Amino acid sequence: MDALLAALADPARWQLVKLLAERPRPVGVLAQLAGARQPQTTKHLQTLERAGVVTAQRAGQRRIYELRSGPLRDLATALGRLADSTDQAGGPHETHGRYEANLHAERLAANEPGWADGRSFRFRRSLSGSPELVWRHLTETSLLARWWTPDDLRVSTLVFEAREGGRIVHEYREAEDVDGSDPVAGHAEGIVDDVRPGERLAYRLSPQLPDGNLAFTAHIALDLRPTGTSSETDLDVHWRITDSAVGSADFIAGIEIGYGQSLDKLTAALAADPHGTDSTGHTDARSTK
Repeated sequence: MDALLAALADPARWQLVKLLAERPRPVGVLAQLAGARQPQTTKHLQTLERAGVVTAQRAGQRRIYELRSGPLRDLATALGRLADSTDQAGGPHETHGRYEANLHAERLAANEPGWADGRSFRFRRSLSGSPELVWRHLTETSLLARWWTPDDLRVSTLVFEAREGGRIVHEYREAEDVDGSDPVAGHAEGIVDDVRPGERLAYRLSPQLPDGNLAFTAHIALDLRPTGTSSETDLDVHWRITDSAVGSADFIAGIEIGYGQSLDKLTAALAADPHGTDSTGHTDARSTK
């Protein structure tokens, strides 16, 4: 496939392919129709032949070239699969499109400090597992690190002191940035305000702008309620924004999508292990890579 793409990338060779799509032709005629010299045309045809897209047959003194449809159909199929993947409903490209739409709207609104103060976001999830187990996933770093990032990101540094006045440090990178060579995707610090194990967790979290200043402060409250069974818990999350800087539009535009993805990962983790049997053996997230 790589050889075929390289062969077709040259405009002169692509013109020859179009001429051969009409009918088999000898090299002399191809050179005339392409407006090129015959030696150059011969070299281009040899490249196409090595790529498997044309064949040549001797007919008397002439050498007739013919286009092979199979490699072109294989290429069309491969390109179609790429297009289908890009257009997949609910896939990463659609999600990025939603983020871009949000980003455009938020950037238009971000015209002075405090522009987003008072904005709020609500999230609700029904989770497998008792309130005690869900609480562990909300407060223990080894479990928290498994879900507390949007898709395609990974927690690289995490400190979460689950006590009033406790410190929070949350840093994340691209999931594919395994050696930490790419810039940090996000860094936030905060303070825990309210701790009622199995019932309520509240904290303030402030993401940093690229210049090190604070983008905004998010006041986040997570309320847990048993559903009447011992194996399910309703989680209600409320975000409230204060201290919003003009440059915070890029962050605020991603809250609804990004935190929603994080909660979806939490939901999946608890559904896979509703009794907490797989709560050990995970790497602690206090990495600084």
